[in-house]
Amino acid sequence: MIRWMLIQTLKWIALIDARRKLARFDHATRHPRELQEKIRQRIIARQRDTQFGRDHHFAAIHTLADFRRHLPISRYEDYEPYLRQVRAGRLDALVSDRRIYMFAMTSGTTAQRKYIPVTPSYLADYRRGWTVWGMKLVQEYGTQVFRGILQFISDHEEFRTEASIPCGSVTGLTAQMQKAVVRWMYVMPPATAKIKDSHAKYYTALRLALQRDIRLITAANPSTLVNFARFMDQEKERLIRDLYDGTLSRDFEIPVFVREAIRPKLKKLPERARELEGVIAATDTLYPKDAWKSLLLLGNWMGGNVRAYMRHYPRYYGDLPVRDPGLIASEGRMSIPIENGTASGVLDVASHFFEFIPKEEIESPSPTVLLAHELEEGKEYFILLTTSYGLYRYNIYDLVRVTGFHNQTPLIEFLNKGSSFSNLTGEKLSEFQVVQAVQEALAETSLTLTAYCLAPGWDEEDAYYGLFVEQTDFESPDQALALAEAVDRHLRRVNIEYDAKRESRRLAPIRAMLLPQGTWSAWDQQRLAKTGGTPEQYKHPCLIPDPAFRQQVPVLRELIPEGIASLQARY
Repeated sequence: MIRWMLIQTLKWIALIDARRKLARFDHATRHPRELQEKIRQRIIARQRDTQFGRDHHFAAIHTLADFRRHLPISRYEDYEPYLRQVRAGRLDALVSDRRIYMFAMTSGTTAQRKYIPVTPSYLADYRRGWTVWGMKLVQEYGTQVFRGILQFISDHEEFRTEASIPCGSVTGLTAQMQKAVVRWMYVMPPATAKIKDSHAKYYTALRLALQRDIRLITAANPSTLVNFARFMDQEKERLIRDLYDGTLSRDFEIPVFVREAIRPKLKKLPERARELEGVIAATDTLYPKDAWKSLLLLGNWMGGNVRAYMRHYPRYYGDLPVRDPGLIASEGRMSIPIENGTASGVLDVASHFFEFIPKEEIESPSPTVLLAHELEEGKEYFILLTTSYGLYRYNIYDLVRVTGFHNQTPLIEFLNKGSSFSNLTGEKLSEFQVVQAVQEALAETSLTLTAYCLAPGWDEEDAYYGLFVEQTDFESPDQALALAEAVDRHLRRVNIEYDAKRESRRLAPIRAMLLPQGTWSAWDQQRLAKTGGTPEQYKHPCLIPDPAFRQQVPVLRELIPEGIASLQARY
């Protein structure tokens, strides 16, 4: 009884603190110009005595003009000489904090992985954004939304630097640092971050989650939630057996120490097992929508190329609403969505200093650079980040669209990475446009895809795009060809330059490239191994602007629309 009262008191205190932070954020969105100026000044003052600060004359920076004069727009490579020293233990090369908890690892644009220092300042910004996100859910759903959260976490200690600083995923660190009043909300104990095999992690999550009334399932990438639901049905008999016996199957690669950490949480639940058997008897499947009637919503990215995976959600999750967790990367959070069903979120003006470059000027040697209060609704921009942990005017290459304003602060929606453009003949095709066209084509044809990408190609006479899809997604080649033709038609509608090139025959119609079953899964695993990062961070590209891509995958069959070069399908 005393323990219950203590927990309730701590929950009440935590809720009051969270509401206070939400009120401060709301106030910040009414005064973004003033707050952004204070954040910029605070960052420069705090980092003045670092080696980076001395090298870039922070002591001489007093105005915005000074800031821009001494700090050019930067890339990750500009920080690597300083980060190399930080990894060796000399923290003041880049940050004024006396402690670095870890380096958050993320994929680079090349094979090189990025090291982002996670300092106390980093964690303060990170937690502030999640607190606001969570409190917006509480306003809508009440505190019940946090009574059972299934969130996938990854290891924060994949390896260590020469100074013994951990490197990995920040989700593992934050899970480990959770207070008891917070940890009870989550299904996955911190130890599960050490499970490397994805199927073993899925199984462990399911075994623990089936014991509870789950209210929220969250994973950055919706492909994770689709694979999780499919795996649930695949392993339904084994899961039910474990619920009967109070065990955790030995058929998965789960480290011994993780099993020991989980063992006290495992319960014998014969009634729950019989309930699930009844679901299977009635539906012949076991999907989340039937296993957890308590589910309130899902949390996953909805912007850019990932939304196509959500076409599978009705089958596995019913009509559950989805709340985007925001435009967030290892380098920092950029937006906080406050409504369901949209990738648009409030610019996180309380955490970082933001600048923006209009899309059409990104290649300019002297682009126009705007502040948050200078943005216009409907326009598209690339984001520059200045953070409290060593990034200054950092071009993260994220293209966003301003969708409106919350109070005086812009609402932004992620479109795609800046490298996600293809331009064979001046069409300037973006990944965002490809995703939109494919979504509309799938809806029109009532088809679904395991995965796909569009890539440019050439034959003896024509430039064209190939839609690379797995053959087993279709009942016949005609379906694949119909989908390619629909994608081509929708692309002509959303991109006037593409339409002009098609009209002038500088581009031939899209061709369907049929791949063997499992090609995309193997290709994604190889790409992830090469570029680094975690499966939760990984984003399958829907546009690959490489004309040689056709030679890199095993195309079984190339389907060419009628009237183009040859009427016969090529093998």
